[in-house]
Amino acid sequence: MDKHILIVEDEPDIREAISEAITESGFRVSIAENGSVGLRVAIKEKPDLILLDIIMPIMDGHEMLKKLRQDPWGKSVKVVMLTSMDDINNIGSAHEGKITDYIIKAHSSLDEIVKKVREVIFT
Repeated sequence: MDKHILIVEDEPDIREAISEAITESGFRVSIAENGSVGLRVAIKEKPDLILLDIIMPIMDGHEMLKKLRQDPWGKSVKVVMLTSMDDINNIGSAHEGKITDYIIKAHSSLDEIVKKVREVIFT
């Protein structure tokens, strides 16, 4: 399979748990702890999908997405926003950045996150 997923998440426990679940499902995983690192890793490694947290230090998910979409490769990469917020404003702004989908962390199990990754990668 060798599909490559980049997880950009500042919470170490969440980042590790998601990374482990996705790796166990047969995907190759890279991780970044904030949007600044995530942007560099994304452009260098060109993953098939980016799971992107919104609220992070240094560079948040909205800013990373905006900068990613300015890159020729980054314009079309699939991005699923990971958020702890289910308010309409954040979800709305994420959609303006042409996201593929979003996951509300508090409402999603690791199995559901892996299922969403599979859906997005293989559709």
